[in-house]
Amino acid sequence: MLKALSGICLSMMVVAGCSSGGDAPAAPAAAAGKPAQAAGASSADAARLRAALLPVPEGMRISYGPELGAFGSLKSTQQGLAAVRQARLERPECAGAAQLDAARPDVAKAPAAVIAFAAERGSITQAVVELPSAAFPAPLPKQCSSYTADVDGAKVTYDTRVLPMPAKGDQSRAYLTTAAGGKENAQIGSVMIRRGTMIMSMLVVGRQVKAEGLYELAKLADQNLARVTR
Repeated sequence: MLKALSGICLSMMVVAGCSSGGDAPAAPAAAAGKPAQAAGASSADAARLRAALLPVPEGMRISYGPELGAFGSLKSTQQGLAAVRQARLERPECAGAAQLDAARPDVAKAPAAVIAFAAERGSITQAVVELPSAAFPAPLPKQCSSYTADVDGAKVTYDTRVLPMPAKGDQSRAYLTTAAGGKENAQIGSVMIRRGTMIMSMLVVGRQVKAEGLYELAKLADQNLARVTR
């Protein structure tokens, strides 16, 4: 388990723990289990958000969720914020960069769903949030492309590059972060897609994350978004 997380990973719902294993998976297969609904999501919201989540990837299992409710109140969001508080970053402003800001009241109250999958070779964490208006996080600042962090006494260096992912939805973005240091090295693929007022955010973590596999997952996630936002 890699405890030291990148700024991108820290600011998201990392219930899967950002574990590292082998190559990251490329395509989902079976359906996920019954969701746990928290306060803040109506039945209609819950149905749409649940439908936007990926099914269980082949060879993986659900490690958390599906959890539904107001984004800021989700257990997964709270754990992500706690991880940010515990880590000591060389550049603190990078912890929440390029992600939704759960500290903003409109974002915190927005209906959301999160699910995490895990296997020995890696993990996938996905969140879908229905915002009150169309919005998309700003790109990762240049100073956040490379920095170090101290988590539980381990010094880890994070190097992030923008991936040339084919455009998805109304707006989309993808990054690949390499985390080096501590007991294990890992790569973290990050994808964010917006369709209308709905945003999908996904992390794929493993010893090696292949861009092609990340793009395939993004394609499938975008297809789900397209279905529920028509």
